[in-house]
Amino acid sequence: MIPKFVKKYLWSNYSSEINLKEDYKRIILILLNIGSKDATDWLFKQYSRETIKNVIIECGAFGELDAKSLNY
Repeated sequence: MIPKFVKKYLWSNYSSEINLKEDYKRIILILLNIGSKDATDWLFKQYSRETIKNVIIECGAFGELDAKSLNY
């Protein structure tokens, strides 16, 4: 179950259909870019640091993450 304080950052029409396992890259990128402290705290509880790190390495270099998010 995705909490409301996280859902507000996900696509409004898509949040009810989002799959935490299948859509993990998009969830991680969105929350790192625009998520609140609460949302990023949830993110790090939901996914391993290794998974988050791999998404950053794989997608961050392609402009998916802004400089502030990469620094975080």
